[in-house]
Amino acid sequence: MNAHEYWMQEALMEAATAAARGEVPVGAVAVAENEVIASAHNRREESGNPLDHAEMILLGKINRDHGNWRFDDVTIYCTCEPCLMCMGALVHARIPRLVFGCFEPKTGACGSLYDFSRDRRLNHNIEVIPGVLHDQCALQLRQFFQTVRQSGPAQVKA
Repeated sequence: MNAHEYWMQEALMEAATAAARGEVPVGAVAVAENEVIASAHNRREESGNPLDHAEMILLGKINRDHGNWRFDDVTIYCTCEPCLMCMGALVHARIPRLVFGCFEPKTGACGSLYDFSRDRRLNHNIEVIPGVLHDQCALQLRQFFQTVRQSGPAQVKA
């Protein structure tokens, strides 16, 4: 197992926590100097806040703990390709590297629907490493939505 796979396993555990709480299972961890400095998972259903994606919560935690909005030494690991909102926040936070698991064809902003990470018109670009533990990340999401569909009217809406 390489380092990216190791840290993605940490993000998958966060995603499992989200699923156990009835949230779409997306997890994220922030790594600096070979150490997790923050972790988060989706909390939209619990909080009722559309901004409570794993990546957004993660950035807030890093900011509170480190008192800065520039995170130029942090790598973000996320189980699913971030949406446009989350990619915008990652760009503004000056995140140098994003590693994600599975692609998100409906909302993904790192190559699926948009490629916000490489837009040269922006003042910062992010190195993106896609597909790390893709199968495990995609399976976790598929199983969650199969369970939601089988249990009748869905409480969780994607």
